[in-house]
Amino acid sequence: MMKLSVQPQSPASDSDEIYQADDQRIAIPARFNATTDSFEKNEHSCRKIMSQVPTDLSIQVQDVTFYVHKYPLISRCGYFSRVEFQFPKSNLNCDIELDNLPGGPETFETILKFCYDIPINLKVNTVAALRCASEYLEMTEALEDGNLISKTEAFFTFVVLSSWGGSITVLKSCESLSPWAENLQIVRRCCDSIAWKISQEASEVINGEKNWWFEEMSTLRIDYFTRIVTGLRARGSKPEIIGSCIVHYGERWLPEGRGNELQWNITGGAIREEDSRPIREQRIIVESLVSLLPSEKEAVSCKFLLKMLKMAILYSASPALVAELEKRTGLVLETADVNDLLIPSYTAGNKIKLISSTEENIMHNVDVVQRILEYFLLYEQQQQQQLLPGPLAVSKLLDNYLAEIAKDPNLPVTKFQFLAQSLPENARKSDDGLYRAIDTYLKTHPSLSDHDRRRLCKVMNCGKLSVDACAHAAQNDRLPLRTMIQVLFAEQMKIRATVQGKSQTEIADNSDQESSWLSTNKEVKALKLELEKVKSQMAEMQRDHSDLQQERQKQNIKQGNSSGWTIRWQRIRKSALFNLKTDGEETDEVNKRPNNIGKGSFRRRQSLS
Repeated sequence: MMKLSVQPQSPASDSDEIYQADDQRIAIPARFNATTDSFEKNEHSCRKIMSQVPTDLSIQVQDVTFYVHKYPLISRCGYFSRVEFQFPKSNLNCDIELDNLPGGPETFETILKFCYDIPINLKVNTVAALRCASEYLEMTEALEDGNLISKTEAFFTFVVLSSWGGSITVLKSCESLSPWAENLQIVRRCCDSIAWKISQEASEVINGEKNWWFEEMSTLRIDYFTRIVTGLRARGSKPEIIGSCIVHYGERWLPEGRGNELQWNITGGAIREEDSRPIREQRIIVESLVSLLPSEKEAVSCKFLLKMLKMAILYSASPALVAELEKRTGLVLETADVNDLLIPSYTAGNKIKLISSTEENIMHNVDVVQRILEYFLLYEQQQQQQLLPGPLAVSKLLDNYLAEIAKDPNLPVTKFQFLAQSLPENARKSDDGLYRAIDTYLKTHPSLSDHDRRRLCKVMNCGKLSVDACAHAAQNDRLPLRTMIQVLFAEQMKIRATVQGKSQTEIADNSDQESSWLSTNKEVKALKLELEKVKSQMAEMQRDHSDLQQERQKQNIKQGNSSGWTIRWQRIRKSALFNLKTDGEETDEVNKRPNNIGKGSFRRRQSLS
C-alpha cells in the first residue's frame, strides 16, 4: 500500500509538479496527454482510457469499473490526493469504490474527461450532477484555477437561473441528487428563481384560463412545488392564482376518488393493502396541498375541496387536516354539487381495518356531511344571513343528497332523520324535495316499523307541499295514516286559499282571471274527486272491518254453544235415570220383549232428552 501526497519542489519547472511516493520522487507533467478523446468500452461494465501509458488505477462507480491513471485525478481532485489506494489483490476487483458518487458512472466519465483535458460541454440537464460530483471529489480552486467547481457554479448562476426552462430542468434532475443538491443550495436557488419569474410575468388568471406555467409546475415533485408556491405567497401573488395552480397540480397527481384506484386483498375478515408506498405518497401530496391553500373563500372551488376531503379520508390523513377541510367546505357549501357530497365510507390507511359492525357497511359517509352542514349553519349564523339565498340553495342540495343516500339499505333511520331536520324551519320554501327523499327511504326500507315511519314523517311539513306532492302523498300507502290525514287537510286548505286568491285576482284583472279560474276550477274538481275517492276507500275499509268483527263474534258464539251442549250431555249420561233406562233396554233385549215395549222406551228416551 502506498500513500501519495502533493509536495511542490523548487528544482522542477513551473509547469510541473513533484509527487512523492514513500521515498521516491516522480516528476509528472501538469497535463497528462491522452491519445484520444474517449474511453474504450470493452464490456458493459468496463471502461478504459485510451493512452500510450498503461493505467495504474481502477475505480468502481456503482456497477462500472474505470481503468485510469492516478496522476491526472490527483492534480484536480482533492479526494484522490488524500485517499489510500489499494492495489488489486486476489480478492479485489478495483482499487477504489465510489458507490455514493452523485450522478453515477455517466457523471464520473465526464469528470475523467475534464481531468484528462478532453473537451466537455456543460448542459442544463447535467450541470447539477457535475456540480455535486465535483464537490464530492473536492475539485476546488486550491488545486487548480478554473477547476470544475467554479466552472459548473458559473454555468448554473449565469445560464440556468436566468432561464425559466433551465430552472425547471435542473429541479427535475435534482430529485436523484439528494442531499448534495440541498446542501449546495441548488434546489433553493432554482425555486426562488422560478417564484420570482412567476410573480413578475403571471399577474392574474383571465377568464379562468390556466397560465402557461401551470403545466410545467405540475411536473415537479411535491416538495419542490411546495417551495415555489410558498415563494409566490411571500411575494404577494393573488390567492386566485395560487389556488388555480394548486388545483391544477391536484388534478394531475390525485385520482378521481371513486374507490377503484386501489387494489384490495381481503383475507381473514380484514382488508389489507397490496402496497402502502403509493398510499403514503398520495397522503403526503394531499397534506401538502391542503397546507398551501389560501385562506380566502374564492381561492379554490367547493368541488376541489370535497375532492381533497375524499382523498384525505381515503388515505387516512390527520384528523386536524380533515377537520380543516370540512370547515372550509362548509363556508362554500352553497356552491357544491350533490355528486361531490357522496363521500364513500371507507379508508385506505396503513392499518388493517376489520369489518364487524353494520355501520361500516354504509355506502356513504353521512357523518362528514353532517359536520360540513353544521359548519355552514354556524357561519351563516355568525354572518346573520339566514334569509339570504345561501340556505335556500343548501336546502335543495340537502334534499337531493337525502334522496341519494336514502337508496342505501344499510342506512339507519336515525342518521337519515337527524340530517333531514338539521336545517332551520325557514330554510325551505317547499318540502317537495324532502318528501321525495322520505318516500325513497320508505320504499328502500319496507320493514321499517310504524313508530319509525311516524317519527320520520314528522320531519316533513305537509303545509309546504305543492298540489302535485299532496296528490301523490294522499294515495301513498307507504305513509302512516296520520300523515295522510294531514296531507288531506293541507290539501283542503290549499284549495280554499287558491279559490280565495283567485277571486281577489278577478277584481284586478278580469281577462287573466277567466283563464286562470278555469284552470283552477279544473284542479279543484280533480282534487275533490280524488278526495272523495280516498274517503270512499276509507269508508269501505271501515265496513270491511265491521263485517270482520261481526263474523268473529258469530264464530265465538257458535263455539260457546257447542261447548255448552257437550257439557250438558255428559251430565245427563252420568245421571241415574239415564243409567236406569239403559239397564231396562238391556233387560228387554235379553228377554226379547215385544216391540211396543222398545217403542215406549224410545219415546221415554226422546222425552228425557
